[in-house]
Amino acid sequence: MAPPVRLLVAACLLALALPASASASAAGLSDVVNQWLPDPDGASWTYQWSDAQYAPKPTREKYTLDSRAGTSFRLAWTTDGLGNGDGTQPGAGQVDYQRTEAGLLNVNWASTPPPPQFPILCASASQCANSLAGTHYMLIWGNRSPVLAEPLLQGTRWSALGGAGNDVGSDNRYEGTQRVVVPAFPKGILAAKVVSTITQAGALGDPYGSGLRTVWWVYGVGPVKIHFAHAGGDTSDAELLETSLKPRPAPVDTNYLPLGTGETARFRWTNTKHLRKPAVETVTVNTVVNNTARVDVKSDSGPINVAGTYLLSTRLNGITDLGGTTKAASLAKLPPLGPASAPKDRRRHFFTPLDLLLYGYNPVLPAYPSPGMTWRSAKGSADYKTFGVTGRTKVVGFVRRVTVPAGRFKALKVVSTLTQKGFPFGSGTRTSYFAAGVGLVKLVFRHRDGSVSTVERLR
Repeated sequence: MAPPVRLLVAACLLALALPASASASAAGLSDVVNQWLPDPDGASWTYQWSDAQYAPKPTREKYTLDSRAGTSFRLAWTTDGLGNGDGTQPGAGQVDYQRTEAGLLNVNWASTPPPPQFPILCASASQCANSLAGTHYMLIWGNRSPVLAEPLLQGTRWSALGGAGNDVGSDNRYEGTQRVVVPAFPKGILAAKVVSTITQAGALGDPYGSGLRTVWWVYGVGPVKIHFAHAGGDTSDAELLETSLKPRPAPVDTNYLPLGTGETARFRWTNTKHLRKPAVETVTVNTVVNNTARVDVKSDSGPINVAGTYLLSTRLNGITDLGGTTKAASLAKLPPLGPASAPKDRRRHFFTPLDLLLYGYNPVLPAYPSPGMTWRSAKGSADYKTFGVTGRTKVVGFVRRVTVPAGRFKALKVVSTLTQKGFPFGSGTRTSYFAAGVGLVKLVFRHRDGSVSTVERLR
């Protein structure tokens, strides 16, 4: 058998029918209120920041919405008129952000020079545009793209660069929610905690530019607290004093398809007519860059000998199959798949559990799936040209007990009705079960040729 090739497939955007619960799913990029950093008209934030060694007396600074264009917006800030006295750090500036499907980006900034007593965060003292003297400077240091990755799910990690010359690197991880008390919320508020390990090399102030930073984010408000433990032993802090904004219900951070580096699962799959002897295969996430994962599949035992690589991206518009390649030799004679418009050597094949899961159209799952969500295939899309499949998918709800060799799980049930014209084996009803923090645990594909494919997680 000639090795089949899965072509690289461009992600298509699909409209999701969102449920009523505001806390279940993320808002669209154009929503100016329901965001981790919102930008409604009249928005304002007043912070207080300090540095234990270089600016021990707290300085107040006020940020206001200056302008907006589409999903991009500018915040302006000043220390004037806030009662700052001797020993505080005067300043003013602006910082530009953009919301994207990958998260919040910082695209530019400008301000008065940093205080002269602060460490120089460049290789040379002349024309150094880097600063940590201010709340949003602490926020964007080392992670401008993105400042905050989205969707923000359990286990989310990302690497980023920052500084004027992209000479500051960071490894960022979401560590769940934590209740924090700040002057703006004296009774405490639940916030998303993001911890960043930051490294700067080549600057005169490297020890100050490196360290461990923790940011607490409140949905509908923005960052409410920042703590930066510098590698040289110093500490910087900022906290929200007051804001015109109100907290909003945050999207649920449950991760139903974890794609972190090192994630591994072992599956067996059978078909009642065409693959009665189980094929056992191991799925491993080997590389993740900007929340796009390379997922490898290899055979362990059974009549199918396969090696495959798939690319899956996690964005606010869902988990998307970008394509990949498989090479396989099979003793099992599986019926052909379409589409009829594609040459025979370019048509789809079911060789792995991922082939069965990803087949049809994107997204594989919404970013924040919840019962009642639906989406459809779109004729004319890249997916339709590749698979030739029409259909509809619905997040049905939760099943309390799904038992497979890997254990017993509460799972999210997702049902897809798929039609590939002229190919009954590529048509039918697929039911997938996803466990929180685990991923796919079971899949049943009832093909229209009368056969049933079953995938079960072994570990």
